[in-house]
Amino acid sequence: MASSVATLGWRERWLAQLDRWLTNPSWRDAASRFVGTRPIARQRARELFDIVAGFVYSQWLLACVELGLFDRLARSALTAAELASEARLPLDSAQRLLDAAVSLRLVETRGERPGGAPTYGLGPLGVAMVGNEAVVALVRHHGTLYRDLADPLALLRSGRGGELARYWAYAEDGTPGALDSGRTAPYSALMTASQPLVAGQVLDAYPIHRHRRLLDVGGGEGVFLSEALARAPGLTGLVFDLPAVAEAARARFARLGLSGRAEARGGDFHRDELPPGADVVSLVRVIYDHDDGPALGILRAARRALPAGGVLLLAEPMAGTGGAERMGAAYFGLYLLAMGSGRSRTAAELTRLLHEAGFDEVRPYRTALPLQAGLLVARAA
Repeated sequence: MASSVATLGWRERWLAQLDRWLTNPSWRDAASRFVGTRPIARQRARELFDIVAGFVYSQWLLACVELGLFDRLARSALTAAELASEARLPLDSAQRLLDAAVSLRLVETRGERPGGAPTYGLGPLGVAMVGNEAVVALVRHHGTLYRDLADPLALLRSGRGGELARYWAYAEDGTPGALDSGRTAPYSALMTASQPLVAGQVLDAYPIHRHRRLLDVGGGEGVFLSEALARAPGLTGLVFDLPAVAEAARARFARLGLSGRAEARGGDFHRDELPPGADVVSLVRVIYDHDDGPALGILRAARRALPAGGVLLLAEPMAGTGGAERMGAAYFGLYLLAMGSGRSRTAAELTRLLHEAGFDEVRPYRTALPLQAGLLVARAA
């Protein structure tokens, strides 16, 4: 034991000693009482409890979403009795829900009705939920994820989920090109609901009007391409996705009157060559769904589809993003494991993959909300 300790550097020895102090119950008790260390002890206790209670907090949010509480409060404030009547809840349950939502800053107290009954309105976080179809869809979708997380250790040992892998049908199907609309519709609907947020982040950051034709690989039902065409009247484009998904994209383009500028082609980007002719290719929330080998294959296919000097837009949540570190390592680390494919990568890791695939001049572009999507722009060598 002594020899192993001797091999440690000074920093490791110091940190080991610090661990012994911090894990000593007597020291922790003293730190919680001493005026100089009490604020730190309290803060860490709160942070640890928030991790312990995180699932419970998310279930309060789900209850608010399912009741349509945020949209209801956007119209007018209400009392617990009014919520109980409208939502068909016992009064005690309605009050518990409102109290919990206030503590989570989803709801706030506003005033009193005659007789003293307090009224409740939107809190600072509840405001962000009003009309936010993307987050509402994600909150509802998490029910599938939670069932896979009932035994996280089993998930870590197996390296694959159950329900989530079946939900993202292309992740577990050996021939995704053969999937029919019954298998692709659920996840396509979720992506369609959440895509406008990401599309806005990317298109605000990058001047898409510089280009003449956009190839959106894995573009789902065409939300990103539709947004890009709205921003750049001189642009035309093509969505390349699974045949059943491409069919839904064509229907969207027809509804929006974009059929003359937008196409959708079905195929499997793991097996089929991507259509040539575009001077810009977009991969929006595609690469992080794939392990390194398939991800590199997609990037190489995108490079082959582009002329020299063509541009690739790679947009997705990126690990190591300042202020959003938990998103990459904790959230997507487990989500993608349950999905059975992919991982969140840092901008540096993605840049290495892009260079290996034949791109150079990889540049990060700042997005307004990097928690939703970071953006790398690469030029074909």
